[in-house]
Amino acid sequence: MHTQLPRGAKVFVIPIRTYILLLLLSLAALAVPPTKAQFPPGCDSGIHQTEHLPTGVQITGCGVTIRVTALRDDVLRVRASRDGDLGEDASWAVLPGPRTSTVEVTTEGTGFKTKGLRVSFDNSMRLTVSDLSGHVLQQDERPVEYHGASFRVYKTMAPAEHFFGLGDKVGPLDRRGQAFVDWNSDSYGWQESTDPIYKSIPFFLSWNEGRVLGVLFDNTWRASFDFGKEFADMYSFGAPDGPLDYYLIYGPSPRQVVEGYAWLTGPTPLPPLWSLGYQQSRYSYYPEAKVREIADRLRSDRISADAIYLDIDYQQNNRPFTVNRERFPNFEQMIKDLATQQFHVVAITDLHIAELPDAGYAPYDTGIAGDRFVKNPDGSVYVAKVWPGDSVFPDFTQQQTRSWWGSLYKEFVADGIAGFWNDMNEPAIFGVPSKTMPDNIRHRIDEPGFTNRTASHLEIHNIYGMENSRATFDGLLRLQPNVRPFVLTRASYAGGQRYAATWTGDNSSTWNHLRLTTPMLENLGLSGFALSGADVGGFAGSPQPDLLTEWLEVAAFQPIDRDHTAAGTNDQEPWANGPEQEAIRRRYIEERYKLLPYIYTNAEEMSRTGMPIVRPLFLEFPNAASDLHPIDLDAPSEFLFGPDILVAPPPYPDELDKYEVQLPPGIWYDYWTGERIDRSEAVQSRDAEQKKGVQAVASASPSLTVQPTLAVLPVYVRGGAILPMEPLTQSTMETPTGPLTLRVYVGENCRGTLYQDDGKSYDFRQGQFLRMETTCSPDQNVLRVQVGPHQGSYRAWWSEITIEVYGLPASEFHARVGNQTISATRNTSTQAWQVTIPDHGSGMTVTFQ
Repeated sequence: MHTQLPRGAKVFVIPIRTYILLLLLSLAALAVPPTKAQFPPGCDSGIHQTEHLPTGVQITGCGVTIRVTALRDDVLRVRASRDGDLGEDASWAVLPGPRTSTVEVTTEGTGFKTKGLRVSFDNSMRLTVSDLSGHVLQQDERPVEYHGASFRVYKTMAPAEHFFGLGDKVGPLDRRGQAFVDWNSDSYGWQESTDPIYKSIPFFLSWNEGRVLGVLFDNTWRASFDFGKEFADMYSFGAPDGPLDYYLIYGPSPRQVVEGYAWLTGPTPLPPLWSLGYQQSRYSYYPEAKVREIADRLRSDRISADAIYLDIDYQQNNRPFTVNRERFPNFEQMIKDLATQQFHVVAITDLHIAELPDAGYAPYDTGIAGDRFVKNPDGSVYVAKVWPGDSVFPDFTQQQTRSWWGSLYKEFVADGIAGFWNDMNEPAIFGVPSKTMPDNIRHRIDEPGFTNRTASHLEIHNIYGMENSRATFDGLLRLQPNVRPFVLTRASYAGGQRYAATWTGDNSSTWNHLRLTTPMLENLGLSGFALSGADVGGFAGSPQPDLLTEWLEVAAFQPIDRDHTAAGTNDQEPWANGPEQEAIRRRYIEERYKLLPYIYTNAEEMSRTGMPIVRPLFLEFPNAASDLHPIDLDAPSEFLFGPDILVAPPPYPDELDKYEVQLPPGIWYDYWTGERIDRSEAVQSRDAEQKKGVQAVASASPSLTVQPTLAVLPVYVRGGAILPMEPLTQSTMETPTGPLTLRVYVGENCRGTLYQDDGKSYDFRQGQFLRMETTCSPDQNVLRVQVGPHQGSYRAWWSEITIEVYGLPASEFHARVGNQTISATRNTSTQAWQVTIPDHGSGMTVTFQ
């Protein structure tokens, strides 16, 4: 086909060599990376001034000031501004001590170095952070970009870089290729593509060739993050206003980064033991007779449980801090009776206070009298519709308002209610497209460490739910100073883990939502919220019987195990769908209760280090893959429950086909059967092949093929683990009867810890706890198990210990304690050798031979 040129058109002939030269020059221009000549927009020069500080450096150029300081040798703070004024040095997320911490640095050119990191700037004011071996950990792709009050930071993204964190954003564990917005949102029935949802946690981990760097972008405005969605070779973050203030936490291991983030923002405090038990909830259990019926059925069916929730229907016309006396005529006695049955009651207390002047509604009357509610720009109290109808909203950025809010719990605490649930605190508003407060609502900041001022809702929105849960937590502590509060919050911000546990919000009763739960909880744990869960069985809709069963199985190995569903859905208690399903569900809840010593020990570690209870595999096995990529990319459905238990549900839980479980290198044991699984020899063979030039296999370790069945959730224990377990109880208030069990799984670095205390008070701070370290030393056909002495003054509930050893050969074994020989027995179903011996608390060595 020929194209005819228009009449009068002129033809210009370019010599072929000239054409090729122009083409090459064009391609070269596209390929050239940013150089020192790339200055900030609107600027034709770079650094004008460099000021070296005792703890860092400050550079100025093109109207931009950037200050980088070292808080520790492995933690940096980066602040920048357009006009040279870095602004108010305050934070809702970062604790005052770490935020003002300092370490001396050594000056180098336009940067500095610590004992672990090197910081430098090029002339275009691009920041580079490296380790002392020269590995680049983070590098600006562009100079900081300002557009009025908004700004954006662009970082170079390596081809093999991966990102984790940002809390409970929906989707895969790895954030690469995705973009997100932080704006706490009421997201009923969210789906895989929904963003934003309930929490804004602007913290993420960058993983590049086995080296991990944490980034906390401490900006409460509507921040956004892009991990290669806009540009394939860079990631970025920014906000429409507020401070450009971010922290860099270096590992190089992911564990070090998580612990560094906990140092900055605080760990989750040690929860009451009962909150780790099974929790039963729905929207809503009423009237009073229904609540009692649920409690009686849990006990008569011998389903271990510790908590029953009361949703909004226990209240008078949905008004917080009231009781509907028609539905609950004997409310206070009901709470006492449930306590006698060893149930803790958790009651919802939403933050919207009904606007009821002259009606004797104390929360409104005292709030108005104390000027405790947020206001419109004209100074009037802001009113909007939520569950009670017209409602007003506490101004939680005032410490006096938080104290007032905390005092509202006095009567409920006196009644014996054990925990409180702060829902709808994004804040959620009915009848408006935004589902929240208008942007121009005014909040008054009156907070130690902050300048007293008025702020718009645009600045406060993302911290509003966190400050609500903070007010609840602190108020409960004032009312009962030696009782650990339990607060459950839906919305929060970085640092909110100091005040409340959380859950993933209004999910749906679908197989896909069961699948999505694991990465959401893993990323929440990496982002500080180590005490988290999902509505088991799904909130929106009624689950299929097998779906509810599988969800209850998986939830038995998650920090918060709460079965919850929406109004109008089918029954969702463990006995729903008949005795066959109930039997399976009961078994997994019972296994959770047997594992409570292990769970509680991990909760205590969480309270000191920030290590989450549910963990990605890479947190314990960062070097599992030969090319140092995160092993979880090969095993998206698997997770660790504490450091030693690996849970491996199907990648797609509704599929019936066989699937492969990816076990990290080493020795593993089937939790249910005790079968020993040796992955070390195959891994060594794989590595040897790679050294010879054989192409690397895709998986991080050899796989294990599993045929899914409804009754069996694949669970494995790492060789070298020692799991503490207890006899089954119906609640955490029941003292176990029988010996403590130590399950010893023979393997490398064989050790385990047990932590106990009274489970409710802060007496452990005065030494009233029990800690016991156990190790094992295999030597050919001899195994020595060394049970350490009891540390602390708390008295153990057990007088005997049963030691179960997995991984010993089938030949006859005897156990020796000192000069005494005791016959060991073999469990034919698990092939474990076991012996029961007295425990006097002074420590002992048990030798199997």
